Amino acid sequence: MSVRAPLVVAGTVRNQGTFYPGSTRSSLLSAPLEVMLERIDDRDTNPFGKTAEERDRIVVDTTQVEPLLRSSATVEIDTRTPLTDMVAQLATLAGPPAIPH
Repeated sequence: MSVRAPLVVAGTVRNQGTFYPGSTRSSLLSAPLEVMLERIDDRDTNPFGKTAEERDRIVVDTTQVEPLLRSSATVEIDTRTPLTDMVAQLATLAGPPAIPH
């Protein structure tokens, strides 16, 4: 019997459904829209979301796409929790480390 290491894919793309048949879990990292917009305001490492047009796009994408992601996720992790807690939750979901043969 071979043991497969967990595969973690982050992000959202149009073809992400092609990854689902080979996976056992799908996690949604979420935060309320207001929190996401505050985080965008506060960050200085990425300019996306600073213009009114980009913020409008974020609002539309969040209201239209997030419910679809939520409906297919096996677990939702609230990103307002401390980073160490989120990492622990994801590590638990991934399971024990694979032992090479």
